[in-house]
Amino acid sequence: MAGIALALVGARFRLHGRDPVTGLDCVGLAALALGIEGVPTGYPLRGGEPERWMAVVDAWLVRAGDRRAGDLLMMRTGPGQLHLGVWTGDALVHADAGLGRVAVRPGVPPWPVLASWRRG
Repeated sequence: MAGIALALVGARFRLHGRDPVTGLDCVGLAALALGIEGVPTGYPLRGGEPERWMAVVDAWLVRAGDRRAGDLLMMRTGPGQLHLGVWTGDALVHADAGLGRVAVRPGVPPWPVLASWRRG
C-alpha cells in the first residue's frame, strides 16, 4: 500500500481525480493505494464533517490505534478542511493541491491526525 502510494508520486493534482494519467486528489490516491472501489466524488475542496467521512472510511477499512506503513491517515489541514494521505513509516504521501501533484512529505504529518485505518 505504501509502495503503491510512492509509485504515484508525481501524478498531477486534479479534484475528484481517480486516474494517475489525468490526475488524482487525496481520495483518488487513497483509493488506488488501498484498493478501494466506489469512492465518492462531487465533494468540495473545503468543508467536511470528520465524523461523516470517518464513517465512510470505516465501511472500507479497519480503524487503527497505532500508525504503520501503509495506513491511511485523515488529517485536518485547516478550518473545515479534511485531507487523506498514506503513511510510509517515515513520510506522508498525499495529493498536494498547492504543489499541483502527488508528493512525499518527510517526517510526521504537520497537521492533526484525526484517524487512521488499514486493510483488515
